[in-house]
Amino acid sequence: MKIKCLAVDDEPLALDIIQTFAKKNTEIEKLWIASNAVSAAEILRKNPIDVMFLDIQMPQITGLEFIRKLQDPPLIIFTTAYSNYAVEGFEVNAIDYILKPFSIDRFEKAVNKAMNQLKAPDQNNVNRGQNDFLYVKANHQQNKVYLKDIKYVEAFADYVKIFAADKRYVTLQTMKNMEAQLPKKTFIRVHRSYIAGLNHIDSFTNNSLLIDGKKIPVGKNYRNIFLQTIQQNKFLS
Repeated sequence: MKIKCLAVDDEPLALDIIQTFAKKNTEIEKLWIASNAVSAAEILRKNPIDVMFLDIQMPQITGLEFIRKLQDPPLIIFTTAYSNYAVEGFEVNAIDYILKPFSIDRFEKAVNKAMNQLKAPDQNNVNRGQNDFLYVKANHQQNKVYLKDIKYVEAFADYVKIFAADKRYVTLQTMKNMEAQLPKKTFIRVHRSYIAGLNHIDSFTNNSLLIDGKKIPVGKNYRNIFLQTIQQNKFLS
């Protein structure tokens, strides 16, 4: 797989360096650039971004403030000249924090870290058995979980929580890989942190849905596809 990236920095030279490094990296399919948070928000609204390289010290709104305002952020790699923001960076779940000026080797190390979180599904703890069930590694054993029983999946740090019938499984897994294992006919990604079972949705609005009493947010980047899928599956009267 290849990734789509966005670089946000108010310094043109910094953006030029990231563009140069990105062109040499075979894992990056496309790179958008933005010089401020307003432009970045518009790009995020219109495009499926996997990874965002984000400066912290920017005018009007800092990188940290920008991330905290996003309902459904991509993976974040902070690029900054200031080391004193490292703790705050990881508090907003940034996957890496690289100090300017950085080398192409350091840039590629950060990209590889992002790729590890978006790695191929055949390297995971969830494996498709046949068409109607999954094997999920949890509690030191492989557990058969029928697809029809899965209500929703929730991200939990480096793990995912699978809510199926009356059971819950916690397994080391990325949401990207989990999404790849579930059939698109009956499951849909509605948020960076949630996958919903279409047959288990009790009600929904443009911003959220309800499954078994659990209110699940619908992220901006997933909203249009979610509503189209609902319509195609004749969930609307």
